[in-house]
Amino acid sequence: MTTQVIVLNGGSSSGKSGIVRCLQAELPTPWLAAAIDTFVDSLPASLKSVGEGIEFAADGGVAIGEEFRRLEAAWREGVAATTRAGAKVIIDDVFLGGPASQEPWRKALTGLNVLWVGVHCEGAVAEAREIARGDRPRGMAAAQAEKVHRGVSYDLEVDTTHTESLACARTIALHVA
Repeated sequence: MTTQVIVLNGGSSSGKSGIVRCLQAELPTPWLAAAIDTFVDSLPASLKSVGEGIEFAADGGVAIGEEFRRLEAAWREGVAATTRAGAKVIIDDVFLGGPASQEPWRKALTGLNVLWVGVHCEGAVAEAREIARGDRPRGMAAAQAEKVHRGVSYDLEVDTTHTESLACARTIALHVA
């Protein structure tokens, strides 16, 4: 069966976005990108603070409210519907809850051929990238580096600590049927 969805899970600044761009360039057919960062950016300002939305603490912690969860579930279903309508999609996400975060994707993507990919990066390297980016609270990358992978099952794992995004994308592309 042909791969319809690639799900990349990794901590902040692990290199997922770079891998997505490289996959889009390397794969022989068009693939859409669906990134959790884009979803968060689409939220109104009222949901980017304490309470019902998402809040990023100064120490890199992330707090999620019920309205965020409701809208995120709708977004996941929309991504799945887009795939069922014929588009191939690369999902870039951060499983803050480990397997509890993977499960809603498994449910939404039921019946689709999914390639689950863990994107690893040592905490210190991800933290250096985070500092260079300047758009994340310091400490987020180090806090998420291992946490997002605990208990999560993958078809394939890559490590961007010492491997460039293009090489990781090419490894992933070899597993796309």
